[in-house]
Amino acid sequence: MAACGTCGSTVLFGGKQVGNLRFCSDRCAQNGRIFSQAAQVPDSEAMMFAAKIHGGPCPQCNGGGPVDIHVSHQVWSALVFSSWRSSPRISCRKCGIKAQAGDFTISLLAGWWGIPWGLIITPVQLGRNLFGMIKAPDPARPSARLLEQARVILARRM
Repeated sequence: MAACGTCGSTVLFGGKQVGNLRFCSDRCAQNGRIFSQAAQVPDSEAMMFAAKIHGGPCPQCNGGGPVDIHVSHQVWSALVFSSWRSSPRISCRKCGIKAQAGDFTISLLAGWWGIPWGLIITPVQLGRNLFGMIKAPDPARPSARLLEQARVILARRM
């Protein structure tokens, strides 16, 4: 399974291929151009900006850090239709767990009702949320995902 080059969601079938990157949608493919610009951001500049984000206040609740990337996963289904997504967000651990718990609950209640994907994807998304709630990014330093996001933010500002 491939991961979207922009949002990180799983691309099971189809998607959009641009160069050596795969994207889940046209919108993500358009945003993918920024990744080529992000690769040109110097490492030192990206590290300094990631450290600033990591040590700053949470953009969700304005509380204390450390701030990092937290991903919540959701699925909902209705008979023959299933929809699932992964939502990365820059936030403190408390806000990350809150989002993961919310998506866990939605998935637990609404994920099972589609055949066949609801029955297959629901346990995956539930497990991913549980894992995310249990295992936190290292609070001592920015994660690789936050560093990459810092590069993207800096590239967009250019």
